[in-house]
Amino acid sequence: MKQRNGSASQRQGSRTRLLAGVALFACLPLTLATAAQAQTSPATTPPSDQPGPDGLPPRAVYIEAGSATREGDVISALGDGERVLARFQSHTLRAGRVTYDMTSGAGTADDKVELTSPEGDTVYASHLELDSDLNAGVAVDFATRLSNGASLMAATAVRRSANVNELNYALFTPCPICDAEGNPKTPSISIQAEKVVQDEELRAILFRNALFRVGGVPVFWLPAFAVPDPTVERSSGFLVPSVNYDEGRGLSVEGPYLHVVSPSEDWLISPQFNTAVLPLLNLQWRRRFADASIVARGGYTYAQNFGDFDLDGDGDAESNVDFGDRTSRSYLLAHGRWDPAGPWRAGFTAERVSDKTLFDRYDVRDPYQDNGLYYGDQRRLISQLYAERQTARSYVSVAAFSIQSLRVDQFNPITPALNIFEDDNTLPVVAPLVDARWEPVERILGGRLRLKSSAVSLTRDAYVGAPVLRLPPMAAVPTITDGVDSRRLTFQTDWRRVIISPGGIRFEPFLDARADFYSVSDLPPVLSLEDTTITRGRVTAGIDVAYPLIKRLSATSDIVIEPLAQLSISNKPNLDPRIPIEDTQTFELDETSLFRVDRLPGYDVYEGGGRLTAGARATLRWDEGRTASLFIGRSVRSDEETAFRIPVPDAPARLYDPSGLASTTSDWVVQGSFAPTQGVRGWGHATLDSSGNVRRAEAAVDATWGRRNVAAVSYIVDRSNPQSGPLNRNYEFVQLAGQQFVYGNWGVAVTGIADLERDLITRSEVGLLFDDDCFRFEIGFRQDNTRVRPSGPSEGVYVRLNLATFGGTGYERDDRR
Repeated sequence: MKQRNGSASQRQGSRTRLLAGVALFACLPLTLATAAQAQTSPATTPPSDQPGPDGLPPRAVYIEAGSATREGDVISALGDGERVLARFQSHTLRAGRVTYDMTSGAGTADDKVELTSPEGDTVYASHLELDSDLNAGVAVDFATRLSNGASLMAATAVRRSANVNELNYALFTPCPICDAEGNPKTPSISIQAEKVVQDEELRAILFRNALFRVGGVPVFWLPAFAVPDPTVERSSGFLVPSVNYDEGRGLSVEGPYLHVVSPSEDWLISPQFNTAVLPLLNLQWRRRFADASIVARGGYTYAQNFGDFDLDGDGDAESNVDFGDRTSRSYLLAHGRWDPAGPWRAGFTAERVSDKTLFDRYDVRDPYQDNGLYYGDQRRLISQLYAERQTARSYVSVAAFSIQSLRVDQFNPITPALNIFEDDNTLPVVAPLVDARWEPVERILGGRLRLKSSAVSLTRDAYVGAPVLRLPPMAAVPTITDGVDSRRLTFQTDWRRVIISPGGIRFEPFLDARADFYSVSDLPPVLSLEDTTITRGRVTAGIDVAYPLIKRLSATSDIVIEPLAQLSISNKPNLDPRIPIEDTQTFELDETSLFRVDRLPGYDVYEGGGRLTAGARATLRWDEGRTASLFIGRSVRSDEETAFRIPVPDAPARLYDPSGLASTTSDWVVQGSFAPTQGVRGWGHATLDSSGNVRRAEAAVDATWGRRNVAAVSYIVDRSNPQSGPLNRNYEFVQLAGQQFVYGNWGVAVTGIADLERDLITRSEVGLLFDDDCFRFEIGFRQDNTRVRPSGPSEGVYVRLNLATFGGTGYERDDRR
């Protein structure tokens, strides 16, 4: 597990290697090699010892020097123009002079001493000495550069005993101490201490007279403080707090404290204190077992609601108003996974919140996560139990789940306090949902055979109409409260074979057979029956054809053109209006779905009849990875499919086709991408109806220039709903994000989302930043006017801080094993 201050642990771990590692170079039997002579120490390596990566036996040291002398048991090596080179246990030592006492095992190094560890950390000193048991060691003018870029310096470094290391007049910085030209510069952040003591027995590092500097300027002093010893993988302590300002909460400070119970268990206590409203206590518990892990997050406050009413009638909801009685408000976000050796694994998620605006009001971090086998989309929480079994040729999963929605169903134009939320009772309880697949090893008629089955039971407590139920146009809304319940069982067989002709044409014949069994109850009277059983089947045969063609344009460029076609025929589909549409409510036609046998996702709606799909893809490649590609395709069917049309939300008597597949000709699919230079890339996708009007489109371009300047812009539009109004699905957004450094390490950062449909900036941030690769600080202003935010508009000041090797604001959650 790790938290966002994990880099501090890395820093402490590197420091341990340095304080102890300076003693490694001369405490073992020695092999000398000089320009004048070579001498082997009397000690021999046991035959069982294997040479290390450098080719040396584990207890041998190789030294290369201009000259070497021996007086009694003391061997001295001197550089002649170049420093002495010593190698041992994958370490490398350079110094002007090296001595080694073969009797005591003590060694010294003088004159520009440089010791490099296998990890790449380098120690510098003017004098280095220690004994064979590492019980005493001294480094004068000690300095080191860690592999992560941090630097540690001290007047002296002393190993007092086997458990105690000491640095005197020490300075630590995670930032560069030299500029690009190699000239010294003041580090952005540093800690200066009179003494730093590492006590391995106490498993702690103690600082005395510690002074924290920013840009060389003293900003904070502590007479003494302690941090855990690096031998402790994780330890209790405060993490970096987060600070921001919001109109509703006022000044908000969240100070997380990590309490480590054991190497496999910890608690994160993170209270949020606010100047305008009562605090919110956030808790997180994590526990790992041999084959499992559990993470549970929760929060609690006893407070009034706030920030919903338009008190002055200007159309903007006030953010600093409290209303209602004080009551308990809380949330729970938990998940666990059991993953033993073998094909089986299981898990759960438990996600619930007491009131539907709590996450927005208190700015709870990352409440919508994908932690289970199934996941709720944005602003929906899912609680589930699941188990799955997977082998090389088979897969089966069994799950059950329920959903809590935090979506607004009807926005109130006066005040968000009167918003009407989506009714959780209209969402189904799924228990169970079974999915299984199996492929035999043997080839069947030269092709691959796949057998699939699926079963599901859905139960609703409240009635919901379109698009779940396809009521006849102008039908009255049923005055019933019971929801429609359904059960489905599906069996499917899929066979496919690949044949490549001598001319390079790829033929892929396929055969697909499927049978569905439905049991539906609590249907509204307008559909004639309250309970019914429906069976249906479909058989599809067809062939995919592709013919890739390549032409070399020059020594560094070529073009690939690939015509694609699919011909398929099925029996007429049975799209009974009594079958609820549960898993095909959203669909987007694109290059990947255009050539599928089942272009519509799920099982409740499918295609039939004869279909011909054709398209072509062209790809241009030049100059070391620069590319541009374009795809255009379309499908033609034998008959119209009126069942694909659904009522317009604002005009139930009017039908429209959100899929683009209801007519005899589908929408045109146009998709492309380009990367003309090293720092620029983009892509785009659009569907156009038969008149050439854009139904949906999406495009994005991002660019980098200089070393740290970046920008990205994206555009998305949906015009599939022909009726205007607040309940249609049409939208049009432009999103922009970027950062530009103006002077040295100072720059500006901007993000924004514009709703072109409503002519409104829905979300924006503008901030000033400082970033020198070890210290990033941002301060700016943010505003959120998104319709998905049920608590109304929000604005305030944000502050973000990230320190190299110290961590950043907040923390990370890592539940991987």
